[in-house]
Amino acid sequence: MIPLDIFADPVCPWCLIGKVELDRALESRPHHPFQIAWHPFRLNPQMPRGGMDRIEYLHAKLGDRAEEASRAVAQRAAALGLTLNPSPIEPDTTDAHRLMHWAGLEGAQTRVMSGLLRAHWQEARNIGDPAELARIAGAAGMDSDLVARLLGSDADRAEVASREQHARERGINSVPTFIVANQHVVSGAQPASLWQQVIAELTGS
Repeated sequence: MIPLDIFADPVCPWCLIGKVELDRALESRPHHPFQIAWHPFRLNPQMPRGGMDRIEYLHAKLGDRAEEASRAVAQRAAALGLTLNPSPIEPDTTDAHRLMHWAGLEGAQTRVMSGLLRAHWQEARNIGDPAELARIAGAAGMDSDLVARLLGSDADRAEVASREQHARERGINSVPTFIVANQHVVSGAQPASLWQQVIAELTGS
């Protein structure tokens, strides 16, 4: 197996689109060689614990470009058959990344990331809410009661922060970022055709 390390934040729209494109490539190549691991990277490390109103956040971050950026995302999503219904809250994703860390211990990372992305981008749910995170964990096959208890503590908060800092020190400054075989960096939401080409090159078929 070849490691495919993915640095992502579920509130990043291009992470949603990039995952959909990657998923379609993997579905078309069921014998792909990738062993996927997801890694924490918060787009908004200074986000207040309670989050912010999404529209206010976008205008504060992007100014006059906010509507144009939202249209570009919606158009790319529509081309993939996705209907977006984003959460009105732009959350702090620290707890979501803690959940992803625990999911990694149980082999449930991709299911949990799918749930986080769907909740935030298509179901207008607040993934900064511990109760929502516990529900997402349960739907992915994890113990939702245990996750709720862990979220009520500071368990692995420092671990997740350390892993994110390590990513930044490696030069990662945007998401999604994919690292193939510990050496080849692929940035951004790439089309399924690119991933099919990568798989073909890696497998010789």
